[in-house]
Amino acid sequence: MSIILLLQTRGKMTAKALGEELEISRRTILRDINALSFSGVPVYSEGGHGGGFSLDEAYRTTLTGLNTKEVQSLFVSSNSEALRDVGLGDAGERLLLKLLAALPNPHHSTADHIRQRLMIDPTWWWHETSISPYWEEIQRAVYEDRMIHAQYENFDGKIAERTLAPYSLICKSSVWYLLAERDGELRTYRVNRFHSVQLLDGSFTRRPDFDLPAYWRAHTQNLENFSSGYHCTLRVHPERISFIKTLMPGRWEMAADAEDNGWKTISLSMDSDLQAKMLVFGLAGFVEVVEPGELKEAVAAQAREILEQLAL
Repeated sequence: MSIILLLQTRGKMTAKALGEELEISRRTILRDINALSFSGVPVYSEGGHGGGFSLDEAYRTTLTGLNTKEVQSLFVSSNSEALRDVGLGDAGERLLLKLLAALPNPHHSTADHIRQRLMIDPTWWWHETSISPYWEEIQRAVYEDRMIHAQYENFDGKIAERTLAPYSLICKSSVWYLLAERDGELRTYRVNRFHSVQLLDGSFTRRPDFDLPAYWRAHTQNLENFSSGYHCTLRVHPERISFIKTLMPGRWEMAADAEDNGWKTISLSMDSDLQAKMLVFGLAGFVEVVEPGELKEAVAAQAREILEQLAL
């Protein structure tokens, strides 16, 4: 079944390519190809340079080969907000109805069972209702490989002029990002930070080796390593431990056993010293800065400034 689906979606493939994709030997691929041909599946082989195996263009497999877990994965209830943002919400719902109609009858109860028991919601609890006033222009540029000239607000609040080659749109935690090439490098831009977008007449040619899923996996890993470049250690009151765990999942760890009074020492990985200062002020009265010393001094200086302003 995996061989059939690969040949259906990718066209002609060599035995070597099939073996690498499915992580089995070339000998096993050839044996399975023979088994498919014997069972009536129209698999054709072509020798020489540029050859390989392919399916008859008129052949399409049905959903009868799906097992229970594959059916469950198809019908897990998920949030369709991201699809609606790009105009595909209704299409996604129709697709599920068509898949359900195509399933053999014994699988219908399986599909309904999992839909009522498991949901994956990729959106954050709070998100902006409006993506960007230039959302249509950005989508069009991505779909048509059109260059754009834009004004973009950087992290520090400064507005910069940019001429971009928009490759892809990515939704992460209900926030949309534009992946675009500038000066020969692929960069990520938050869609709601564009202050203007102008479609240009010129188009661009995508990199022939570009693959969005592979790029994004590598990019997110690099971003996690880079964005966690600031580290600090705090002593935290037991009443605020759960707050930190909720606020910063995956970015904290216990640095020492709990003290007799219940206070715990926690190491945190953060984006910047500004984020660390905001956390300390938010936990005022329930936190002590252990290290670095610069953070302790910065918090003390900021506290004095606040007191001076309140005294005016």
